[in-house]
Amino acid sequence: MNVIGWMIVASEIGFWVVIGLGLVTRYIFKRNKLGLFFLALTPLIDFILLVTTSVDLFRGATATTAHAIAAVYIGVSIAFGKSMIEWADIHFQYYITRQVEKPKKRSGLDYAVHYFKGWGRHVLAYVIGAGFLVFLIYFVNDSSRTEALEGVLKLWSIVLGIDFLIAISNFVWPEKAKSG
Repeated sequence: MNVIGWMIVASEIGFWVVIGLGLVTRYIFKRNKLGLFFLALTPLIDFILLVTTSVDLFRGATATTAHAIAAVYIGVSIAFGKSMIEWADIHFQYYITRQVEKPKKRSGLDYAVHYFKGWGRHVLAYVIGAGFLVFLIYFVNDSSRTEALEGVLKLWSIVLGIDFLIAISNFVWPEKAKSG
């Protein structure tokens, strides 16, 4: 695995570590401002990955799938970051502090609407990540060095379309509530 691949792994680990630190600090140690500080570090992790990827390509590296995945990661982290933190917050409160009721499973129209909103976040992630990919392709300005970026951009476009079909299908064939 190359440096960018390891940076993606470190970014993902860092993302969950600062969220964990934020939640533990907030709910276990009752230090809300310090907990919020840790949660606010998540964009810094994205920025470090963005700079690392850009510098690597600027120095003449041929773009790999890892470079492209870094752009996808940044888009997903920005678009879904708040909802992932909220999910972790609710589950931490339930499983660790027992301060809230067990989160309910969504079904029917509620699930369809929730999934469609998630697809909207996917579109935002795509706009951010694809924008970064297009910038890198333009910045490097050498198609032989950016093939991987273009390939991931095409694949992600297809995945976004498939996700849209799934989002619509949830309205046509709604998720049924699990009994028991």
